[in-house]
Amino acid sequence: MTGFFRRTRAEEAAAGEAVHPPVRGLSVTPARASGDRLVVGIGECTVTDRPDDVLVTHALGSCIAVCIHDPATHVAGLLHFLLPDSRINMVRAREQPAAFADTGIPALFQMAGELGLQKSRTIVRLAGGAEIGGTGAAFDIGRRNLVAARSLLWRWGVLIKAEAVGGRAVRTVTLSVKDGRMQVATGRQHVEEL
Repeated sequence: MTGFFRRTRAEEAAAGEAVHPPVRGLSVTPARASGDRLVVGIGECTVTDRPDDVLVTHALGSCIAVCIHDPATHVAGLLHFLLPDSRINMVRAREQPAAFADTGIPALFQMAGELGLQKSRTIVRLAGGAEIGGTGAAFDIGRRNLVAARSLLWRWGVLIKAEAVGGRAVRTVTLSVKDGRMQVATGRQHVEEL
């Protein structure tokens, strides 16, 4: 076992490995015949290689959705992180790495790599980072989340293809595994395709 990707407890036990406590919020969805609508909650990350799946996350305010897609392998992933830096709560970061940019983004790429995603082909899009609830340094989480995601991806040499970020609107994001289409809804009337 390496990094954030963990096999199931039963798989570890069968392989004679030490059984690790479960890590909340991380899931890899293996290939199956039928597609699903996979809802990714706040502080969660899901990766799938099933072409008929659609990943969706709701209630993106100051949080950021990092959406990745490899068009050659049809591997896609969605991370919904809520804070930029895990140093504020290292215990939570170990238990729920998807809650933070600095632990969630590496987990997203590692899990997707396990399914065949190649960083060089990856299309990355961001959504969220709104300023919800006020202004000033104490309420600057949206901007800080966006800076953290951009900075980490830049340091890894990963380019961001498109963004729907900032403002004050709460967003819903859907990502199609089959074609990588990402839609961002800000209310019932406005849907943007990235």
